[in-house]
Amino acid sequence: MKRLMIVLGCVLVLAMAFGLAQAAEEKLILATGGTAGTYYPFGGSMAKIWNTKIPGMNVTAQSTGASGENVRLVNKKEAELALVQSDTLDFAFKGQESFKEKLTNMKAIAVLYPEIIQLVVRADGPVKTVADLKGLKVGVGAPGSGTEANFRQLMDVYGLPKDAVNAQYLSFAESGEQFKDKHIDAFLVTAGIPNAAIMDISSQHEIRILNIADDMAKKLTEKYPFLSPAKIPANTYKNQTEPVSTVAVNAVLIVNAEIKDDVVYNLTKALFDNQAELASAHAKGKELALETAVKGVSIPFHPGAEKYYKEKGLMK
Repeated sequence: MKRLMIVLGCVLVLAMAFGLAQAAEEKLILATGGTAGTYYPFGGSMAKIWNTKIPGMNVTAQSTGASGENVRLVNKKEAELALVQSDTLDFAFKGQESFKEKLTNMKAIAVLYPEIIQLVVRADGPVKTVADLKGLKVGVGAPGSGTEANFRQLMDVYGLPKDAVNAQYLSFAESGEQFKDKHIDAFLVTAGIPNAAIMDISSQHEIRILNIADDMAKKLTEKYPFLSPAKIPANTYKNQTEPVSTVAVNAVLIVNAEIKDDVVYNLTKALFDNQAELASAHAKGKELALETAVKGVSIPFHPGAEKYYKEKGLMK
């Protein structure tokens, strides 16, 4: 009987330990973007870092409609983490553009890398500038996405009314397929470079990425200060022998404001402590840097992230 009681006691202790371990597991959803964009694979690489470096952490990267949808998911607590363009983040926090109310139940963790605005046309076609898109079918990104907002900003600065083009609200992958089949004449991608959808097309078709002249880039950055000048280096894509001048926003990692400080601190620390591993897993990881992690985002940082940055001397 005594031995039986000891065995039962051990089983009970193990069961309690197992229950505590299960309870301690932190399950988080990371909202990313379409499977043909940069957010989804990069988000998967970050999730792998967190899951292997933080005990009890379980982050799942989820494919979504990207920035516009992501801020709503985080604010509704349907996702705890998300990747969002800095301009969309600004609009959501202020209740501007497609956001009819202010979405403020979110905080920043880190600025990750620049997202470059890339307007793709056929190399043998007549389109040389944004103004030449008048009357054409253009893939402008998913409805309410940051890419769609960027297209409207370009249209505005180039003096084109909203109905000047036949806008097609498509994901990057959908735009790529429609472009291949000649159902659209051009499409816009706002993403890190090189972008998978553009790489896929350039391997089969000769393309051109439109250059944004310095004077137009200046107008864009003055009117929309979350944009900044950017370059697409030569040979980023097949047959792209010259650098392309354009503009960019930033990719930002955000979190629901109610997530515990220690959880966010661990996420932030693991991300930067394992930057080299992240860089080997995805090209965008090479652009992650402490020096730029707190620059170029307009919403407040989460206290857990702030604690880490204060330890590194980036915040007071």
